[in-house]
Order: sequence, then structure tokens, then C-alpha cells
Amino acid sequence: MDKVREEEKAIYEKNKPEIEQGLKGIKLALKILNDYYAKAAALIQSDKADGAGGGIIGMLEVIESDFTKALTEMVAAEQTAAAGYEKESQENEIEKTTKTQDVKYKTKEGASLDKAVSELSSDRDSVQSELDAVNEYLESLNKKCTYKVESYEERKARREAEINGLKEALDILESEAALVQTSSSHALRGVKKHA
Repeated sequence: MDKVREEEKAIYEKNKPEIEQGLKGIKLALKILNDYYAKAAALIQSDKADGAGGGIIGMLEVIESDFTKALTEMVAAEQTAAAGYEKESQENEIEKTTKTQDVKYKTKEGASLDKAVSELSSDRDSVQSELDAVNEYLESLNKKCTYKVESYEERKARREAEINGLKEALDILESEAALVQTSSSHALRGVKKHA
């Protein structure tokens, strides 16, 4: 946009002086011709001189009108282009400022969100470690408190071991009782041994 505007302005600045100079030249030519034909008409007092000069003067007046119109259009086009450029530049500046502020706020928001994510991750890690500890404790309680049904084979083996232990204890007790009875030669006073 800047490049196009610079090119338009350069063309305007080049052409305007040329058209103004051409317009001055035509006005000067018209003045000279009007003065010349006015003097000639006064001296000669003939319509021929007035008719030949009138055609040239009329043609120069048309050219002057065209140059004036072209100059006016060129100035108007330049002013319109400059105003449009200025308006667009201001809108672009406002948009740039708005977007710069948006970037600033979004960056700030992103930083705060990163901080929040970091804090929440830390909180999550701490809660997760607490949960792991609670689950571990619950598992130990389940092992202690949950009644496990023994299988038939386990109960049978336990009973057989208990029965075998009791039989051994009975055998030991019977053998000790026999030893105690055979080795005892003491008698109670007043008690006689029966034969």
C-alpha cells in the first residue's frame, strides 16, 4: 500500500507542474492573441480578421478548459487517494495496536495458565501419592481383616497334623505315666501294698 501510494504521489508531483505550466502557456497565448486580434480588428475593422482569430482563440479556450478540467481531476484524485491512504493507515495502526495488545494479554494469560497447570500438576502429584499410601494401607487392612475360606485340603492337612500331634502327646504321656508307676517304690504311710 505504501509503495502504490508513493508511486501515485510521484506521478502526481511530476504531472501537476507540467499541466500548470501548459495551462499558464495557454492563458498567456490567449491573452496575447486576444490583445493582437483586438488591436487588428480596431485597425482594420474587418470581420475576416475577427473570424480567423476567433477560431484559433476558440480552440485555445477549449484546450484551456481541458487542461483546467484535467488539473482539477488530478488534484481531486490526489486528495482522494491521500485521504484514503491516511484513513487506511490510521485503521491499520489501530488494528496493529489492538493486535499487539491482544498478543500482550494472550501472552500474559498463557503464562498464568502455565503457572496454574504447574500448580495443579503439583497438587495432582501430591494427591496421587496420598492415594497410593491410602490404597497400600487399605490393602494391608484387607489382608488382615478379610476372612479367607480355607480349602478342604488345607483343613484336612491341618486336622491331620493336629491329630498326629495329639497322638504323639498321648504316647509321651502314657510312656511317662508307666515310668512313674514302675519306678515309684514309695508307699504312703499306712498304706499297704497289695500283692
